[in-house]
Amino acid sequence: MKVLIVKTSSMGDVIHTFPAVEDALRNRPGISFDWCVEEAFADIVALHPAIKSIHKVAIRRWRKKPFDGGTWREVAGLRRGLRTGHYDLVIDAQGLLKSAVVARLAGAPIAGFDRSSAREPSATLFYQRTYAVPRDLHAIERTRRLFGLALGYQPDLSVLDSGIVPPADGLPGVEGRTAFLLHGTSREDKKWPVEDWIETGRRLVSRQFTPVVTWSNEAEKRLAEAIAGAVPKTVLIQKSPLAEIAAILGRSTLVIGADTGLSHLASAFGLPTVAIFLATEPGLTGPRGPFSSTLLAPAGGNVTPAEVMTEAERLLALRSEAPV
Repeated sequence: MKVLIVKTSSMGDVIHTFPAVEDALRNRPGISFDWCVEEAFADIVALHPAIKSIHKVAIRRWRKKPFDGGTWREVAGLRRGLRTGHYDLVIDAQGLLKSAVVARLAGAPIAGFDRSSAREPSATLFYQRTYAVPRDLHAIERTRRLFGLALGYQPDLSVLDSGIVPPADGLPGVEGRTAFLLHGTSREDKKWPVEDWIETGRRLVSRQFTPVVTWSNEAEKRLAEAIAGAVPKTVLIQKSPLAEIAAILGRSTLVIGADTGLSHLASAFGLPTVAIFLATEPGLTGPRGPFSSTLLAPAGGNVTPAEVMTEAERLLALRSEAPV
């Protein structure tokens, strides 16, 4: 059976879909998967060895020039690529109108959430098969249940496995334990103060860790440079392709991150990961992993570096005790 997954964004949403793929591979031998995803996250999808082909969309870019000839040519090329896949089934795991429109381009039966379950009920107008999945479940479990209903099996929710492994490359020239500090995030109210990142960096150095930071825009660059300047042993990685950052992240000993997609990736890699949530509730969309933990700031308060380090040490101890 050949299945196309439509889950275009965001990074965290894409990563949340990997356990559903693992369920299907265990329960439906011989099944094969292709994936349709935003071009920015294609390298993330490529981390899963079972994904055969990746179809890239550029909805964020296309929206800026909806009547441009180049946009229409790219959409036509996407449609041709999807049609040549000859899929037995398309699973729209996103439940949005935009993802349903993309799924329709494949010309195959579409399965998705029903009207009570989809994030945008209008998306269900494009589906041939719809399934009820409670909305008060974590996004990972919702997707796993959807795949099970669409493909005819009961997922074992007591097991959580993403099926992805870090690329072979790591951080050259750095020995010993590294701690990746993921300070960058999309919203100002999600950002942990720079003083707290610096204090955390110093605490890590005192425990023989090498802090690692990077950046993807000018604001993040200033913060990364501030951390590296205040904590001289910090390794500052210049802006790099997502695949290279994923390789370095995946070989880290510890990850401390804000509410950002790379925190989800660290959790999916099975790394000890402390996620700091300041302005959003992690309940239904927070990072999940065997050695992942979320610290939620109290109303009007903050998460302290001391709290972060205590939780990091707990996760590291838990990881060291786990069977190899």
